[in-house]
Amino acid sequence: MAIAYDEALKGIETTEGGPFGAVIVRNNEVIARAHNEVLISHDPTAHAEILAIRRASALLGKHDLSECILYTTCYPCPMCLGAILWARLSKVCYASTTQEAAAAGFEDTHFYEALKHPKTAINFEIIDQETGKKLLYLWHIKEDKKFY
Repeated sequence: MAIAYDEALKGIETTEGGPFGAVIVRNNEVIARAHNEVLISHDPTAHAEILAIRRASALLGKHDLSECILYTTCYPCPMCLGAILWARLSKVCYASTTQEAAAAGFEDTHFYEALKHPKTAINFEIIDQETGKKLLYLWHIKEDKKFY
């Protein structure tokens, strides 16, 4: 966790993003580290957890990080939680709660609420559904497909 703290401090000192750091460890070895880079990259997905997952996956050459543990300085936001689940990380250790983050100005409760009722949070419109169905069918019948 000390490395995650150092990453968060780096983000604070450089003003590259918020006060968040993350580290991915496998077999007690640091695989990847990151801090929030939203402001420097102009990328709303450049959260510390997402960047650490991207870096670990690239280094290991695989998307399945089930052998790894994520250490993060704050409980993950819904976006990061989704990435954590897709990466199949075995464990997440965190240092601050969502309430503590909110008190520091990082309020994400509305995102959790939006997940419960997404159609009330943003205007969704289904279009060209037949083409969408065709793509899923083509994937379904593909014999050499690889699932993730």
